[in-house]
Parts: sequence; C-alpha cells; structure tokens
Amino acid sequence: MGLAILLGLFALLTFVGVPVAFALGMAAISAFFYEGLPLMIGFQRIVAGTSTFSLLAIPFFIFAGELMLHGGIAARLIRLASSAVGWMRGGLGQVNVFSSMLFGGISGSAVADVSALGSLLIPVMKEKGYDDAYAVNVTVTSSIAGIMIPPSHNMILYVVAAGGGMSVASLFMAGIVPGILMCVLLGCVARWMAIRNNYPTEPFAGLKVIFIAFLASFPGLITAIIVVGGALSGVFTVTESGAIGAIYAVLITALVYRSLTLRDFWVAVIRSVRTTGMVMILVGCASAFGYMLALYEVPKVLAAGLTAISDNPIIIFLMMNLILLLLGMIMDMAALILICTPIFLPVAVSLGMDPIQFGIMLMMNLGLGLCTPPVGGCLFVGCAIGEVPIQRAVKSIWPFYLAILSALILVTFVPAISMTLPNWISG
Repeated sequence: MGLAILLGLFALLTFVGVPVAFALGMAAISAFFYEGLPLMIGFQRIVAGTSTFSLLAIPFFIFAGELMLHGGIAARLIRLASSAVGWMRGGLGQVNVFSSMLFGGISGSAVADVSALGSLLIPVMKEKGYDDAYAVNVTVTSSIAGIMIPPSHNMILYVVAAGGGMSVASLFMAGIVPGILMCVLLGCVARWMAIRNNYPTEPFAGLKVIFIAFLASFPGLITAIIVVGGALSGVFTVTESGAIGAIYAVLITALVYRSLTLRDFWVAVIRSVRTTGMVMILVGCASAFGYMLALYEVPKVLAAGLTAISDNPIIIFLMMNLILLLLGMIMDMAALILICTPIFLPVAVSLGMDPIQFGIMLMMNLGLGLCTPPVGGCLFVGCAIGEVPIQRAVKSIWPFYLAILSALILVTFVPAISMTLPNWISG
C-alpha cells in the first residue's frame, strides 16, 4: 500500500500539472507519513541529497553556458561551421549539426543549444528556401549533442545518482565518441533529405576563410578544453574546472570578444540562478523519493521481473531502452536520471555492462525524450522559434529519430564506442 501511495500520488500530481520536483517531494513525504517514519528523516534526506560536493560544479557549468549563449560565442561557431561544411547540398543543415556539436561541447545543455543556434539558424534556413519543419527538426535533434559531448551537468547528476563511485572526467570522455557518432548520423540524414528536396547549395568559402573563422572561434572552444582537460589531468577537480571555465567565459566574452554587455551578464546570472535552484530542489526531493523506493526494494523487484521475462542480456537491454524512451517522452530528464539510475544501474551491472557505458546509454535515451512529444522541451523551444506547429514538425522528424536510435543501439551493444577513450585515459 505504501508503494502504491508513493507511485500513485506522484503520477497523479504529475498528471495534473504539479512541477516534477514538488510531486516527488510530496509523494515521498506522504509515504513517510503512511509508514509511520519520522518526517524529520524525510526532510533530512532532502537536505542530504543537495549536500554532495560534486553538485557544486552544476551552477558553474550552467553559468558558463549562459555566458557563452549571451556573449557571442554561438555566432562565431556558426560562422566556422558554415565556412567548413556550408558548401554541401543543403549545407545549412550540415552547418546546424556541426554547430550543435561545437556549441554542445561548451554549453553542456540541449535546451541552450536549441535556444542559441535555433534563434540564429532557423530564420536563415527559412529565408534560404528550406522547409521550416526541416529547419526545426535538424536543430532540435542535433541539440542532444549538448548532453553527450562534455561538459554536461546531466552527467554530474548521473554520477551523484549512482552513488558517486565513478569518475566524472571518465564519464565526460565516454560521451565524446557517441556524441560525434550521433552527429555524423544526423548529418547523413540531413544531407539525404536535402538532396531529396533539392535544397540550395552555397559556394565554397575557401581555406583562408575557414582558418580566419577558426581563429575567431578558438578562444570560445578553449572553454571545453579547460573544463575537461583540467579535470582529466588532475590539475583541477570537476567543480574547480567549472568555476575556472565560468571565469574564463566572462573574460573572453567581455574582454576579448567585447560582446557581453552588463545587461547580458545580468540575464545570464538570473537564468543560471533560476536553473540551479530548479535542479537542486529536484535533486533533494528525488533523494527522498529514492530512499522510499529503496525501502520498498523496487530495484530488486524490477530486476527480478526483468530477469523473469528473459535471461538474455540483449532482450533485457532492449527492454530497458524501451522503458527509458517511453519515460523520457513524459517526464523531465533530470528527474528521470535521479529516479531511474538507482533502479536500472544494478540490473545493467549484473548483466556485465560498465556503469560508465550505462550512463552514456541513459543520456542518449533521455536526450531523445527532449525531442519527442508530449513533454519534449527542445521540441517545444524549436517549434516556438521556427513558428511551426508541433504536429507538423513531428510528421517529418522520424528520419532523425532513426539516426539517434541507430546510435543508441550501437552504444548499447558495442561497449568500445563509449569505453575506449576513458579506458585509454585511465591506462
């Protein structure tokens, strides 16, 4: 009965529109009350959930991404991508994917990717004769690179949810190859659709223009190198890397590019504080919710249920992917990371999957959920920017879904894709 209260109340509150963080907290406290446990323990779990040192890196990563968004980095990365791949048939589609890969490695946020690059690229693509639904779809789906390619604050959430027993830097490295693979497949789909629809081409800019664009964008690209390289080399902790990355972002956008105004800085501060507050409330409430799930032995029961259906790891991994994809369509990504990790990670590890590989599989699954209705944050933002009804965008987005699903299958069943770089770094 207690488990029914926990899950049923959470589902009901979510259905009626209560924010996920509050739905988690209210469901957990109700279960505490039903079981006769001291409510003080519940509130202690909420506080303890936000007291992890690794979480300090999240506000720094978010702030650095906001500074890059408002400080002109995105425009310079688009110029670099346009000069490098814009000459292909439907070149602006390739520019969109390539820019997401570059900007995602700096901002670490899929929604920031859609907001920054979509605002610049979608109107230009429509003006050049591209179908508006195509422009929105390529922008939305390629934004998942912000989750996969480091730094990514969602990966930090995963490490915390997994109990903190793995290296954040190793997880960062594990996301690079899968993120690039996914972008390559999306680029192939974008090119195929461009040829099929006879979208326009742009003249080749020349190596000199590419080199100049690279020099202009290089100071911004250094941000990702500082964050990831500092953590890998051991010079900084991940939290210190995030702080130094934020300071560097301020210096580059304000003093080198001179495109960060005082108003832009204030907007970046406000949005960073708001996002950090949302994440921390979610982490705390999910900690109390996870405590009750562990008390009711939900991970153990789910593991027994999956293995009762089949003892074939391939079948079980496919079922896990399907469950995560369905959950990603109806719930927020950060909440799912905190809820699903303690449930599915032990099952995956018992079947021989490395926790780092599972983390990358989880990121890609839930990232796809950001692009799918009915609760796809990136899809909503992209459609709003492109002024395209969600129904019309979804009708033509399926080839991009297939590209991401292909990358997901490869990441799930070919460990070398995600594990080669972290294993090489660790020796």
